[in-house]
Amino acid sequence: MKKSVRLYIEGTVQGVLFRSFIKENADKNNIHGFIRNLEDGRIEIFIEGDNERVDKMVEICKKGPKHAQIRNSVLKEEKFQGFKDFKILHI
Repeated sequence: MKKSVRLYIEGTVQGVLFRSFIKENADKNNIHGFIRNLEDGRIEIFIEGDNERVDKMVEICKKGPKHAQIRNSVLKEEKFQGFKDFKILHI
């Protein structure tokens, strides 16, 4: 079964290689979608793939890299989009 979710992560998440860490793990776990910094300091992550892999990736996103400090995360179920890879978007 395929699954898609959108996460909003708050905390010390910019300037700690968060986006690169998530991309590396998404590629390892065959997860597609995107990650981007938002102007309000949060990070938005859209991930999709097999149910188990998405669930594993959500846990990775909620933990982040070594120097990240996650204060809050919001998870929303989304409609499957059919992304072909995982990208870091820049605004």
